[in-house]
Amino acid sequence: MTLKCAIIDDEPLAVELLSGYVRRTPFLSLNGGYTSAVSAIKALREQPVDVLFLDIQMPEISGLEFAKILPKDTRVVFTTAFSEYALEGYELDTLGYLLKPISYEAFIKVANKALDWFTRIEKIDCYHANRFMFIKSDYKLIRVNFDDILYIEGLKDYIRIYLQNGEKIMSLMNMKTLEDFLPRPEFMRIHRSFIAHVSKVDVIDRMRFVYGDTHIPVSDSYKDAVNDIIDKFTLT
Repeated sequence: MTLKCAIIDDEPLAVELLSGYVRRTPFLSLNGGYTSAVSAIKALREQPVDVLFLDIQMPEISGLEFAKILPKDTRVVFTTAFSEYALEGYELDTLGYLLKPISYEAFIKVANKALDWFTRIEKIDCYHANRFMFIKSDYKLIRVNFDDILYIEGLKDYIRIYLQNGEKIMSLMNMKTLEDFLPRPEFMRIHRSFIAHVSKVDVIDRMRFVYGDTHIPVSDSYKDAVNDIIDKFTLT
């Protein structure tokens, strides 16, 4: 996998440094380097990149503001000389930040993080497009079709998948890992111990999802998200 990159920094030397780092990294491809955020807008809209190395402090528009108008599939790595910006950068769901002066060691660390993220997303997209996944269970890989799942239960380090035909599949897996892989909002976490297949629910009774004779509770921390989904599918 090769990730398309661009760099925006009002300091030409910073653009030159990061451009060199990108060229040294086999899985990165440089689409452009810009010393002005305004001049980069048109180019990034016409040719979106996967990763944008973006300076925070710039005269025309700050990197924090610029990040909000980027195409949704572009991930940002902020570059800054001031560590106090790091927290605000993370609040924008960035891949991370690089503190100036930037070493290649720090650069390659965040570049590898970006590669891991896009590799994982590519895998998730493949699952979603084909509507199935393979689950490890008792040294076997078992194909599980999304449409066959009723709900999933978390049991400490294990998960148990309940299927429409009555079968149950156990696997050594973290609930969060599975939650992140399943398509939303078709599947949603409704409790610390349960992920529900929303379209397979028979009844929602006093904040309990009912599948046949099984009642799954909705915990307080997930009630707002569940109510949002219920409102979208409820005729009034």
